[in-house]
Amino acid sequence: MCRQIGGRGAAAAVAGVSDDMLRRYIRGDSKPTFEVMAKLARAAGVSLDWVATGEGDGIGGGDQAQRDATQPQLCIDTLGNPVDLEEFVFIPRYNVKVAAGHGQAITDEAPKHTMAFRRYWIENYLHAAPADLSVLSVKGDSLQGVLNDRDVILIDRSQTSGAAGLYVLRIDGDVIVKTLQRLPDGILEVSSANPAYKPFTVNMAKPPSDFAIIGRVVWFGRQV
Repeated sequence: MCRQIGGRGAAAAVAGVSDDMLRRYIRGDSKPTFEVMAKLARAAGVSLDWVATGEGDGIGGGDQAQRDATQPQLCIDTLGNPVDLEEFVFIPRYNVKVAAGHGQAITDEAPKHTMAFRRYWIENYLHAAPADLSVLSVKGDSLQGVLNDRDVILIDRSQTSGAAGLYVLRIDGDVIVKTLQRLPDGILEVSSANPAYKPFTVNMAKPPSDFAIIGRVVWFGRQV
């Protein structure tokens, strides 16, 4: 069914599971839930009866129109060369601008589209799980020269330790991107590259009620 849907990455996204979990399903190491199988069957254009029993119209069954509708479309690059979608993962880009400044409230957390990244790069250079990644936009000038207004950032939501680096934070309903550094006694310093924005600290033993480290910035893109 993965081929009918458009590859393993697309199938994992449809099912709402990680690529690793989908591979476990395929190997038989784990059993998918009924909800997962229903989503995959619907996307592949096959019946649940065929999935469960092997009877009825499967991938090769049904009329020609149905078979044509479920066939994956050939993908090519700008030079006309074939592209293997299995080599890519599609990361959701959310319609939330992360403020490099004093913060911007979240008003719409629904992803507006996806961005494609090469799977090998994600797994072997970032050492990240695709399901843990999100794409956001930067707004503001507090990190000018490091991250600029309208930059696009890729964040790893599994990295929330606060070890030295750039992180997306939630503070009092606002989402901001800042540089973090751990200090002694559980103190976290939150700073900017722009001297107009003063650093502040958070006591991680008693953090504010609406404070969270959402994820670490692992990549950014910029229009020149």
